[in-house]
Amino acid sequence: VQLQASGGGLTQAGDSLRLSCTRSGRTFGRYALGWFRQAPGKEREFVASIRWVGGGVIGSSTYYTDSVKGRFTISGSSAKNAVYLQMNSLKPEDTAVYYCAASLRQSGFSSEPADYNYWGQGTEVTVSS
Repeated sequence: VQLQASGGGLTQAGDSLRLSCTRSGRTFGRYALGWFRQAPGKEREFVASIRWVGGGVIGSSTYYTDSVKGRFTISGSSAKNAVYLQMNSLKPEDTAVYYCAASLRQSGFSSEPADYNYWGQGTEVTVSS
């Protein structure tokens, strides 16, 4: 499985960015695609996740960390094998390298990096005040 993230950049507080992650390779029956982020000097932190069944995304089955609820929205495109992270009302504390990842967990969600089996390269997001 290959995951390719894009969409990061430099922006100002209050602005919006949309991250994309395309998935290619092996298809699994049930899995989740998620976003993590890692700020300089900090541990990797869970952001959001969305469940897939076969080749189809379950748009209603999402999970967010509390700090992004109401500001970030995760979604997916079955046709494009892609997952997106719409980030609104960005704050300087959102500055980090953002990673997409795939978990083979059969149900529910996990916020633990160890539960994610495949990782893409990061895309950097910098939010200035």
